[in-house]
Amino acid sequence: QVQLVESGGGLVQAGGSLRLSCAASGSGASINVMAWYRQAPGKPRELVASITSGGSTNYADSVKGRFTISRDNAKNTVYLQMNSLKPEDTAVYFCYVHFVKGGISFGSWGQGTQVTVSS
Repeated sequence: QVQLVESGGGLVQAGGSLRLSCAASGSGASINVMAWYRQAPGKPRELVASITSGGSTNYADSVKGRFTISRDNAKNTVYLQMNSLKPEDTAVYFCYVHFVKGGISFGSWGQGTQVTVSS
């Protein structure tokens, strides 16, 4: 399996910035897509951004132009730079990775990190 450790959440005022990090560890796994999801109270979990091993990215419309996802393949770490934060960005942010091990595809979730944006 792949273990994920997230960091970087916190409380910030509207207009501010935060950077989330998620480090993946696990032997024998080939990590493909790394992504960030978020879940606000009473709402379903939604995709925020994803990035392939080749660097192709995808963003939710609500964060385009404000958030940037990146990854360091050597460190198996994915980042989410969040700028111009809005109160509606308040949620628990989860890291997700898709990986292949022994020819079988798996997915793994992080424990989540709280992001709170005050108005």
